[in-house]
Amino acid sequence: MRRKLQVNGSVVEYNRRTFKKFLLDNLAGMLFTLPLVLGLIIFSAIPIIQSLIYSFYRYDMTTTLEFIGFDNYANLLWGYDSAEVRGVFGRTFLYAIITVPLTLVLSYLVAVLLHQNVKGIKTFRVLCYLPCLIPGVVSALVWRSMLDQDYGIFNAILQAFGLSPIKWLEAKETAMFSMIFMGLWGVSGGMILWLAAFNNIPSTLYEAADIDGAGRVRKFFNITIPLSTSMIFYNLVTGVIGSLQVFSTFIMAGGGDGPEKSLYFIAVKIYKEAFQRWNMGYASALAWVLFVVIAILTSMVFKTSKWVYYGEEG
Repeated sequence: MRRKLQVNGSVVEYNRRTFKKFLLDNLAGMLFTLPLVLGLIIFSAIPIIQSLIYSFYRYDMTTTLEFIGFDNYANLLWGYDSAEVRGVFGRTFLYAIITVPLTLVLSYLVAVLLHQNVKGIKTFRVLCYLPCLIPGVVSALVWRSMLDQDYGIFNAILQAFGLSPIKWLEAKETAMFSMIFMGLWGVSGGMILWLAAFNNIPSTLYEAADIDGAGRVRKFFNITIPLSTSMIFYNLVTGVIGSLQVFSTFIMAGGGDGPEKSLYFIAVKIYKEAFQRWNMGYASALAWVLFVVIAILTSMVFKTSKWVYYGEEG
């Protein structure tokens, strides 16, 4: 039996034999992608839908499942918990405002240095990338040990030079700084992406600049940076999303909030509401508010992306 299917304004005739042939031709690819598709459905799509549903309920993950409408959202926006929510969002925004630009600039400069054509540069690239292979939890535990007030290596170095030890994670004034400093450990994480962007820049542009007598600084600002703005934009978007979801503060604070809640970020609050206070409905509402905030900020970044160069059009 022949049927007609309209595709992009044109009518295409097909039958069951054609569809069967299509399935047979693509069966291997479908089987290879099936585990990924099932994983996305089971571990991503279904939990996302469930969290949206739970955000309208009072749910303690055991027996209580009571529909309360928008009460969870009202409580976190202007209700009994609004002050604490504003506090955790404020600390998270402060961390993001400092970390994202700092990480972008430093990682970019590291990639520029590692893009030089000198002997042994591949070894330096491997050494710079090694810290990124350490899992985030392990890295946080190592840094917590290194920043320990009594036994940490940093205070041992300070005392060796006759200086007083610093309360890195034990004082409100230095806890956030310590967290930002730890985040720079993985500054070369985007090195591969940066290097790929640099390699896509035509060498003829640099050759033409050399003929015109341009120096390294001028070539850097007039060629390298403008032609790698697409990767800058990508790392900016992912940096904003990642910094607003940072959770390693929970480990750095030893499972707490830090001195005077200085390390109490929104991701930590979501975790505590869900798995310590057993208030999954409220935690789901917090997660969706965070999602909306990230979506708004990301859309703002896209709206202001006229400075990004994607190549010649047409």
